Amino acid sequence: MIIREAVRADLPAIIALLADDVLGKAREFATVDEAYEKAFADIDADPRNVLVVAQDDDDVVACMQITYIPGLGRHGAERSQVEAVRVHSARRGQGVGQRMMAWAIDQARARGCVMMQLTSDKSRVDAHRFYARLGFVASHEGMKLLL
Repeated sequence: MIIREAVRADLPAIIALLADDVLGKAREFATVDEAYEKAFADIDADPRNVLVVAQDDDDVVACMQITYIPGLGRHGAERSQVEAVRVHSARRGQGVGQRMMAWAIDQARARGCVMMQLTSDKSRVDAHRFYARLGFVASHEGMKLLL
């Protein structure tokens, strides 16, 4: 398995991973459309954002998005935000997510980030256990406003 930056050809597989999920089934579309194309292009053009995939043979088996956020707090420190972590349902429990997150943590450290943060829907109890095993602490209460 290799972990690498996503390319445009990975977009259908990434969308399928996002939709292959209890929450994603209700909010994602099954095919690549103009909105997904634009989002991919915007992320790809932004040096503080990266889409990442894990590839096994010719198959994309996992994905995530990493955003590097500059800030004045913590003495001008940069932090790494990880979102949209998905592992193909047939590959869950095989260490794919752990390898992806270890890779992301290494990238953040190499970049000089002082912390990595993420949000996870409150209904994702298994994901919360997974992140806790990796050392993440539920230290803040997150809030969202859908627009």
